[in-house]
Amino acid sequence: MDDEDETVYVTLICDGRGYDVVLLDCGPREMDVVRAVRRLTGLSLWHSRVLTRQAPVTVMKSWPQDEADRAVAVLGSAGARAEAREEPESDESTAPPP
Repeated sequence: MDDEDETVYVTLICDGRGYDVVLLDCGPREMDVVRAVRRLTGLSLWHSRVLTRQAPVTVMKSWPQDEADRAVAVLGSAGARAEAREEPESDESTAPPP
């Protein structure tokens, strides 16, 4: 490494809170919802079906609000009930329960 080379480290700070996309109920069109989950998550068709049948379940974690709202709209158009939930604020000063 030359004396002129300089390594710069950057810390990215995200001000916005993340949103989780929660599938509440797949409704009567299960296969449409499975395909929508597959498109959103990139999971295989089998894994998407398993995930869908576990409703209510978190499908996507820590997404920006606009992306989470889009995912909820995609799931809704497939016949599912879904919502975007704001992640709870993690308080590092609080000890976890025993």
